[in-house]
Amino acid sequence: MDELTARFEKLRGEHPQLISVQRIGASRLGDALEMYSIGDGPLSHLVVGGVHPNEPIGAWTALHLLEQLATDDDLRTGLGARWNIVPCIDPDGTRLNEGWFANPGDRGSYARAFYRPAPNEQVEWTFPFSYKKAHFDAMLPETQALARAIDLTKPDLYVALHNAEMGGVYYYLTRDVPELYELLAAVPESLGLPLDKGEPEGGHLKELAQAIFITGSLEEVYDWVESLGGDPFPPGSGGNASSDYALRYGTLSLIAELPYWKHPDADNTAPTDESYSALLARTGAEFLDFGTELIRLLAEAEPMLTIDTPFLRGSRAFVPMMKATGESNIARSRQPEAQRPATVAERFGCEDLVHMFRLRFGGMLLRAFEAEVHAGTAPAELRRITERMLSLYTGWQREAADADNAEVIPISSLVGVQYGAILAGAAYFAGTLT
Repeated sequence: MDELTARFEKLRGEHPQLISVQRIGASRLGDALEMYSIGDGPLSHLVVGGVHPNEPIGAWTALHLLEQLATDDDLRTGLGARWNIVPCIDPDGTRLNEGWFANPGDRGSYARAFYRPAPNEQVEWTFPFSYKKAHFDAMLPETQALARAIDLTKPDLYVALHNAEMGGVYYYLTRDVPELYELLAAVPESLGLPLDKGEPEGGHLKELAQAIFITGSLEEVYDWVESLGGDPFPPGSGGNASSDYALRYGTLSLIAELPYWKHPDADNTAPTDESYSALLARTGAEFLDFGTELIRLLAEAEPMLTIDTPFLRGSRAFVPMMKATGESNIARSRQPEAQRPATVAERFGCEDLVHMFRLRFGGMLLRAFEAEVHAGTAPAELRRITERMLSLYTGWQREAADADNAEVIPISSLVGVQYGAILAGAAYFAGTLT
């Protein structure tokens, strides 16, 4: 975080006539949240990094974008826009991921030092929301700052810089823009990255084109989860997304989701000898199994946990979700549309999700336990539970490694996809899309 801030300030110092900065708020732990602006065209574009703190690729993208706009006069004037760039909207959470930044290609290192805030502490997902039994209005200071940035800029294009983990590239848009589809598909291909043609992040999502989805609404997510018999607003739930907030200005939001690792099965749509129904039921049972185990370990440890760490708050929210995900997959397996062959990409996506969530949220729970051990506040029984958790987690790491034949993607290629997607969106508004 400190290096990122210094790099942006250095750029501003090198181009004082072009780049301005304004403070839009402060994080809960006191880091300044700042927005850098460049260009004087009639269009307005907003680009925000760090919306999820375990997704840092956007920091490089934001920096590269500002560098290019400052040094390429034709690019800056040709796109006809005022650009507004927030390097990182969640510096507190990002600092808790810095343990793996030095070795981003190692999945074991990544998962062991992984942190993602509980839903009600995620900047991206804490905008006001009220629907049926759900109500959320506890906006974080960082969320208020992001809302302020949106209100100040009233963007034509808003790009929240996300990234995924494993597989291929996919996109989200808040409305149907067919003019963008061919170029969005061509950008990753030109950099040697596959599109992700497997399981979407939610069964309710509508595909606009291959690997391009419309974001839809949180109301749709609520109804979908409810239809499967799940709890659509469990304890610890957050609120609406920043893209929904930006709709009040008619904003087009674009998200490019990029993996750290690419896999040969990610874009393979050939059928397998397993039905989609059986695949959902099988992986759902695995989610149920490890989710139940994590719930049991957390329940045993709870009376002895005295330090209210972000890892503990996140674990209290995410651990029950693992079991709920298993129940949801099993419910989906019974639906008529699941009675078909699964594709290779779908099988890979479903199986890898098991590894991904075991490593992510098992690692976070382990960090919560270790915080007590390292602080010297853990009684003997909590130290024993921590050892059990470490042994279980080590086994999960070994299983994930045995199943892994993915390839590490150069960070420059990932930045290239995000940067290319941003330029495609900007060119669409400038009327220069080719």
